[in-house]
Amino acid sequence: MATHPGGLTTVAPAVRIAELTRSYDDRTILDSLDLEIRAGEFVALLGQSGSGKSTLLRALAGLDGDVAGTGLIDVPGAVSVVFQDSRLLPWLRVHDNVVLGLTGPGAAEHGRESLAEVGLAGRERAWPNQLSGGEQQRVALARSLVREPELLLADEPFGALDALTRIRMHALLRSLCDRHRPAVLLVTHDVDEAIVLADRVLVLDSGRIAAEQLIDVDLPRNSADPRFAEIRAHLLDALGVTGERNRN
Repeated sequence: MATHPGGLTTVAPAVRIAELTRSYDDRTILDSLDLEIRAGEFVALLGQSGSGKSTLLRALAGLDGDVAGTGLIDVPGAVSVVFQDSRLLPWLRVHDNVVLGLTGPGAAEHGRESLAEVGLAGRERAWPNQLSGGEQQRVALARSLVREPELLLADEPFGALDALTRIRMHALLRSLCDRHRPAVLLVTHDVDEAIVLADRVLVLDSGRIAAEQLIDVDLPRNSADPRFAEIRAHLLDALGVTGERNRN
């Protein structure tokens, strides 16, 4: 087992994509895209609207049967997805939403344990509409992680939350991923969110990976660190954003 120059341990990839192409009519969304994500690695994907971020996520989730290429979409068998909308079923109580589809004698207990992990112990019998937006996203995280996925796909899961709730959810997601160790692909428009959460940040442009920034795992995950500002400036340049370098 070798060590990546940026400090990450090199292990066999959990996700391998080669020459992935997706077109709608005459417009190419993903253009011969190559990507690897290591087991346990947290990768954030940035890009302007229409760059293909969500299209890539759907392909990895097996929700798009029309992707093509020379060969390869290799993902683990256990994949979970978290969306911006919690997508809880309103006619099921919280615990029933978490364990939906799970079978076996331990399913109920696993559901309770997963809710406790996200700070919702004692709310098992609540209805989704009795929860705040942040609490609903906590349930969505519990539902995803109770299945112990090898790959967690997150499509702007905190985009609809207020700033303070987002900060709390960042800390929760990072701690849960450190505990469960899935490979993670997070799609986001928020450069700061990507740096705070990810080990590696990618920029998608015109259907291809245009830039890549390895985030040193020893980097304090706060905007006061000088290296945070350097990484932020690099990513903003890759996104074609000007006049944002000195924003806090």
